Amino acid sequence: MAQPSPYPAPARAWVTVTILMLAYVLSFIDRQILNLLVGPIRRDLAISDTEMSLLMGFSFALFYTLCGIPLGRLADRTSRRGLIAAGVLVWSAMTAACGLARHYWHFLFARVGVGAGEAALSPAAYSLIADSFPPERRATAISVYSMGIYVGSGLAFLLGGVVIQFASAQGDMTLPLVGTIRPWQLIFLLLGVVGVAFCSLLLLLREPPRQGVGVGVDVSLSQVMAYLRRNRKTVLLHNLGFACVAFCAYGAASWVPAFFIRTHGMDAAQVGYVYGLLIGVFGSLGIIAGGRLCDRLTARGYQDAPMRVGLIAAVVALPSFFGYAAASVEVAICTVGVGCFALAMPFGVAPAAIQEIMPNPMRGQASALYLFVITLVGLGVGPTAVALMTDYVFRDDQALRYSLLIISVTAAGLAVLLLGASLKPYRESLERVQQWQGETG
Repeated sequence: MAQPSPYPAPARAWVTVTILMLAYVLSFIDRQILNLLVGPIRRDLAISDTEMSLLMGFSFALFYTLCGIPLGRLADRTSRRGLIAAGVLVWSAMTAACGLARHYWHFLFARVGVGAGEAALSPAAYSLIADSFPPERRATAISVYSMGIYVGSGLAFLLGGVVIQFASAQGDMTLPLVGTIRPWQLIFLLLGVVGVAFCSLLLLLREPPRQGVGVGVDVSLSQVMAYLRRNRKTVLLHNLGFACVAFCAYGAASWVPAFFIRTHGMDAAQVGYVYGLLIGVFGSLGIIAGGRLCDRLTARGYQDAPMRVGLIAAVVALPSFFGYAAASVEVAICTVGVGCFALAMPFGVAPAAIQEIMPNPMRGQASALYLFVITLVGLGVGPTAVALMTDYVFRDDQALRYSLLIISVTAAGLAVLLLGASLKPYRESLERVQQWQGETG
């Protein structure tokens, strides 16, 4: 007789993915809406591109990464649903606080809080999804969850464009207890309220039984570190390779709106519609295509399928970056769309790869380490690297297009080298995890 599946029923499993994806959508709207508001925020706070980039990336990424490791350990030991709910409340409250900022340092502090709250989501979400689907369907499931990156970013620009038009038409507003606020501040306040209301939907989540090697084993932090050391080549090449892809993606997401405005004369509302559609449509298609390709390669016997998908994505993305130098806005839009598709492909398979090479009691912590690296490198450094090149190398706001081109090509080239070198070590780690029985070294 066939043994009953240890995983939840498919309908329940996909409900879990859908709710988690919606949470991810919300987090990326809160995270990325800032990128469409560069002009008014720079004007009202009297700041430079470099200072603006710190709001976009480093201030968020610093505490997102610092809080991620302990929160990942909590995801391995406590209620993942409760951890996610607490994170949503914190980041929503701090998003609202961005709308109350009157000075640069107020805004910087609030962005730190947004990063700390959002750090609770993905390690717990990856763990929940890994325990809800068998390995042969895991990459697609995590890719659907990760599609929230692109749906959320796309909505941030699309809705942001609509709200900017509306709010700008209304001008400054006076709210009870708050006082007079600018249109961009209203956007952050509204997003904070939506986030708090979303928490009620998390009651529909159910904790599936934990699955995989090492279930029920209480591992110490020293055991986790020992296992990571044994797999250090795989972990380093995986994390740094995908971090280079994230470097391109976050650098583009932060500055492509300003690129269209400065180079091609579009206004913020137009950029919201165009770039929102590019990210939402091509990014979502790319991440699903990456997950499906990974599962198909796995079914054909490629044990290193996630790393192959990352390598293919970096190779495809490279030529698209030369569209930044194109004189035609139509060419620029088409090449940005190709870049959105290619750069999206790895962001479901990369965390899925982590779930496969780690024992169950270490998945949340290993996921947090992966998020630590790609967020610190991608979001923490990517936007600032572009801004520094514009401000201090070219010393010309209109040279932003060349900064994007140089930074993106360099990072994608490094990704090709690192991910190409990761194929063999990754296969070795897959064999090693099956032999793990709670040993310390």
